[in-house]
Amino acid sequence: MYNFFIDGVQLPVAPSEMSMRINNKNETITLMNEGEVNILKKPGLTDIKFEVLLPNVQYPFAIYPSGFMPATYYLDKLEQLKVSQEPFRFIVNRMMPNGKLLFDTNMAVSLEDYEIQENAENGFDVLVTIYLKQYRSYGNKRLNFQTSTSNGSTIQKITVEKQRPTTGKQIPKSVTVKSGDTLWGIAKRELGDGSKYTELAKLNNLPNPNIIHPGQVIKLG
Repeated sequence: MYNFFIDGVQLPVAPSEMSMRINNKNETITLMNEGEVNILKKPGLTDIKFEVLLPNVQYPFAIYPSGFMPATYYLDKLEQLKVSQEPFRFIVNRMMPNGKLLFDTNMAVSLEDYEIQENAENGFDVLVTIYLKQYRSYGNKRLNFQTSTSNGSTIQKITVEKQRPTTGKQIPKSVTVKSGDTLWGIAKRELGDGSKYTELAKLNNLPNPNIIHPGQVIKLG
């Protein structure tokens, strides 16, 4: 059993096939007397591709954690992710039939492309092919240069300016699950990082992080 989450929204039907390509950045060069050698480098960004059915009819095999939503609900979400120019979390939970979590994929990604296919064989449903790429954060550090003179010599001192936190939000000790909540969404809302949902699952002894119920109390720390 698979559960797919894009930016905290669970897709109603899991794709039948998904490919993840971990790209290689190693470089092969030829030395004059040694022949070919391989220069090992850090791996490139992972490419993800899958095809998902977005139903316009409520099926018994589909998952609707917040109630039935038509295909346009998910298509609007994809459009928002495409134009926002912001990374988001892509999560896949792989579980046994008894609900035991095998392992999961949880990474920051960008939405590169998506193709919408409408086919008479699918009735009113919509088939979408989605292309994602792993996202790695980066940033510039601000350096402060200070120049002083001592015994006729010029001395330069360089310091890295530390960023101060931009929020003083107090994290509550616990929250009560409301209808439509997911553990990922709670981690995103309360802790500022949806990927911490796995930490919340361990803290609350949840064998399946995808199953929480309205009225349930979730400890945050």
